[in-house]
Amino acid sequence: MSANRITLGQPRLNADQVAEIVARFTPRDYDILSHLHEHRVLTTHQIEKIFFTLPQPTRRRMSVLLGLNAVARFRPWTPHGGSTPSHWVLGRAGAAVLALRQDITVKELGYHPDTTLAISMSSKLGHQLGVNDFFAQLHHHARRATSGAQVKEWWSERRCAKLWGDLARPDAYGRWAENGREIDFFLEHDTGSETRSKVAAKLTDYANLADATGITTPLLLWLPSHARESNLRQLISSSDLPVATAVHTSLGDGPAGAVWLPLGAEQPRLRLAELVNAWPHLIAPRNEAEMR
Repeated sequence: MSANRITLGQPRLNADQVAEIVARFTPRDYDILSHLHEHRVLTTHQIEKIFFTLPQPTRRRMSVLLGLNAVARFRPWTPHGGSTPSHWVLGRAGAAVLALRQDITVKELGYHPDTTLAISMSSKLGHQLGVNDFFAQLHHHARRATSGAQVKEWWSERRCAKLWGDLARPDAYGRWAENGREIDFFLEHDTGSETRSKVAAKLTDYANLADATGITTPLLLWLPSHARESNLRQLISSSDLPVATAVHTSLGDGPAGAVWLPLGAEQPRLRLAELVNAWPHLIAPRNEAEMR
């Protein structure tokens, strides 16, 4: 039994039960389940930022989905007590309806409850939540902004690995639009657990990926402290790749805001969408087929 508190006990479903669940689903429910499948785990706070506006409707709808066995939840154990938010993963019924919607089997969807819940005991949980929080903040800003802001793409580490894992392994790939500007990027969410030299060495992998695909995609280094950022920038003072750094923040507009410093640049920092102006000769337009 894990030290984490996990809500399980989800029975197998027959066709009638699946049909009844589908009848109660909203388009937003499908989006929530798709995100849980793609990105492994989301906290209640992250789901609120992406899909809702207030805590109470978020908790109420997630309770409904839990009652339908569409999701499962756990609360990570903390050594000093205290409260942690519910962490949500895809449930057995949720996998069934996602597979039904795609006209595939649950096995073809790639779902297994034990594998799905493995994240609750994984040493990578904190890192995964950090990556997901980056995009949750972008979604939150987009939903409040009047600037046409939008998260147009958010691909998980697993999806990226299937496409480019023999060359580079980004934590995520994203596409962000705001104020008529649009930027594709790879994200490296740094927690400080790796040496600076190991982080710097990843730039070679991304350069190899750019050479292999013929597509130059900016690399965003999302760092845990200003000291870490300063020391890393000294180590990678120049690069043929478009690289920008910023320090983890949820203040203001979060990662959408003026927190990004391109390599070799001085202050002021740029908004995420403004980075396209820093590298106009390096970033070529592309479509989804090219990225594959």
